[in-house]
Amino acid sequence: MPDGGLRMGTPQGRWVLLATVLGSSLAMLDATVVNVALERIGAELDADFTGLQWTVNAYTLTLASLILMGGSLGDRFGRRRVFVVGTVWFAAASLLCGLAPDVNTLVAARALQGVGGALLTPGSLALISASFAGTDRAAAVGAWSGLGGVAGAIGPFLGGWLVGVEWRLVFLLNLPLAAVIVAVAVRHVPESRDPEAAHHLDWPGTALVVAGLGALTYGLTAAGAPDSGPGVWGWVAAGLVALAAFVAVQRRSPAPLVPPGLFASRQFTAANAVTLLVYAPLGVVFVLLVIQLQVVAGYDPLPAGTALLPVTALMLVFSARVGALAQRVGPRPLLTAGPLVAAAGVLLVARIGPDAGYLTDVLPATAVFGAGLTLLVAPLTATVLDSAPDRLAGVASGVNNAVARAAGLLAVAVVPAVAGLGGTGVGDPAGFATGFRTAMLVCAGLLVCAASVAAVLVRRTPAAAPSEQRQRLRVEESPHCGITGPPVHPATSGEGMR
Repeated sequence: MPDGGLRMGTPQGRWVLLATVLGSSLAMLDATVVNVALERIGAELDADFTGLQWTVNAYTLTLASLILMGGSLGDRFGRRRVFVVGTVWFAAASLLCGLAPDVNTLVAARALQGVGGALLTPGSLALISASFAGTDRAAAVGAWSGLGGVAGAIGPFLGGWLVGVEWRLVFLLNLPLAAVIVAVAVRHVPESRDPEAAHHLDWPGTALVVAGLGALTYGLTAAGAPDSGPGVWGWVAAGLVALAAFVAVQRRSPAPLVPPGLFASRQFTAANAVTLLVYAPLGVVFVLLVIQLQVVAGYDPLPAGTALLPVTALMLVFSARVGALAQRVGPRPLLTAGPLVAAAGVLLVARIGPDAGYLTDVLPATAVFGAGLTLLVAPLTATVLDSAPDRLAGVASGVNNAVARAAGLLAVAVVPAVAGLGGTGVGDPAGFATGFRTAMLVCAGLLVCAASVAAVLVRRTPAAAPSEQRQRLRVEESPHCGITGPPVHPATSGEGMR
């Protein structure tokens, strides 16, 4: 990747960090803070739980489907240009969300918001790697990651406070933030491209991913509605066919979004299987717990939004140490123990009900859950990077991020349906509480499955010393909080994310 020549501590270096940190935080916070607003959205827009599911899933669907293409567009047409376009797009969609008169309009605007997120998210870290001099690049990435973690910790307080005033402010706040990002990026962030980027973009593969995940999500969500008929399974079948066609297209594409050779590595395949089984329950817990605390336990938005703060805090403080430990003992012990500890935390979360106390019920549950995630997230992402060739390390991290987001997308569609929450409204505390407990048991089971897969399929031996290229990508050296998904690292060469 070309050396941009910027140095840490210089005025322009600080401006680049500001733009990229704000950009990544914009998308990350919107993916989590909106969960706090779901109860108020349901009450004001008279939306049942299916409507709230789509408020979450419409955003995740377009983001997960298009994030690999977003990186490809940046490599070819300019990372700053695509980053700025994504930020403006995200802000315009946020305005539509904030003005939405009904839940259907809100869902459509959230889908557009996900498109913007897919354009700006890959460019954030890629701009840092392309802009800073080689000797300062690791420090810049560490600062980006640490500041992003701080933003993740502040977000629940800000989101809870805004929802307490007016839930639409959660979306409208994005407008001034986006204006700052665009102004700084246009004036201070240097443009960069990948001179070896493919001339042909994989539009057929992208279309098949969108169609496959969209049809699958629609079918699984509709299956949980009380009035669903057998026709919903036709959507599920169509989604599976589209995803199968995507695999076939990738084998023949001259510039595939997902190079098939990545999955020739057993370690890479196993790590992504663990990712799927971990981020599926993670997405469900983060959506349902804040609703449970407001609808059933009677919490106001602010304390409900900050209930999961221990998860972010633990990951922010201990992820680097856990990553270093994984280098010494190998990934398998941590990838086995982490999901089991997280499963114990989810079982404690299932006990949260009416009159739940924060210190006696909520804090112990979220702390145990956060400890489990802290044990597994950094080693999991490092295992993905270590299992891919240097020239594919960037696209490997992009695939892993897309797998994580797709896992959360599908789980938020299917787990509530299994738990009987389809059609339940936020005005039915008893019905929601029953479904919530069932959903948490399902999530705990998925985490136990993740531990089993790691114990059987992940190699125990520590990875060899990483090359200089891969060293720049190692997430355990910085306190990244991979709650919504693992970080999307820039490509290390022209064979990266396209």
